[in-house]
Amino acid sequence: MPTSMETRSVSRSCQAALININLQWLHQALALLAKIDENVYATAPPALSSYRVGAHVRHILDFYQCFFKGLEGGRIDYDVRGRNRVVELNRSAACIAIHAIIHCFEHCHALRAHSSVLVRPEDADTSGLESNLMHSSIRRELQALSSHTIHHFALIAVTLRLHGIAVDPEFGMAPSTLRFLASKSNASEEAA
Repeated sequence: MPTSMETRSVSRSCQAALININLQWLHQALALLAKIDENVYATAPPALSSYRVGAHVRHILDFYQCFFKGLEGGRIDYDVRGRNRVVELNRSAACIAIHAIIHCFEHCHALRAHSSVLVRPEDADTSGLESNLMHSSIRRELQALSSHTIHHFALIAVTLRLHGIAVDPEFGMAPSTLRFLASKSNASEEAA
């Protein structure tokens, strides 16, 4: 049975990995924004009138901002999003916001703590929950942010393809899916 010190070490390692994957997504977003023009960022493709790359980027960033805003006090509310229209329509503003979130990841001391947080999930008022707050952990919220981001990256990839822009086939694909596909490919190569 692991000691409490060993458990804390594994926990810190897991938390560091979750921080790193979220940072990886943010750097991917910056790289993507550097490759597209303002028009593609801010406008919807003809087939999806309500979908814009900028809207997805802004939505992703809203969740990270809510996370960091609530982290210090141990109470995260994902319904109190800024919905900054400038970030949604302007790539430069989005890049500035991404850099600010990266800065938070690099310098927020509360992020390194192994602690519980209270979370008010999105749409808690209409969910029928007995309480609008749920117990969670920083690690669980980091995992949720990662999953949320990769989900919206997949939607961004579709939006860009509808704009006629080639996107790396792995962009927006969950790491577990990439591992699964790689294992299938390896198994096929070994069978041949």
